[in-house]
Amino acid sequence: MAVSQPKLEKDSEDSSLLPLVHDIIKCMDKDKDGQDVHQELTKLKTKIQKAREQISNMPGIDSSPQEQQQQLGTLREQVRTKNQLLQKYKSLCMFDVPKAS
Repeated sequence: MAVSQPKLEKDSEDSSLLPLVHDIIKCMDKDKDGQDVHQELTKLKTKIQKAREQISNMPGIDSSPQEQQQQLGTLREQVRTKNQLLQKYKSLCMFDVPKAS
């Protein structure tokens, strides 16, 4: 049972809202009519909406915590079994590489 990793988009790495909040505060100090503040607030709303969409698209978000724990246990058991098989095959000495002379 292979679990695929979601591909990260370029802008998904920058998920901090703090710079936008900082820009809003700066605009509030500079701009008394509120036009720039409204523009910065729109940017913040857009970024929050994108974050919500990314969260709702995450794999496993629709699974309960118990289902996720069960899946995690299954995957850990698979890794343990594969590691045991790998150690078994390594101990057979079939993979000895002849030394170059």
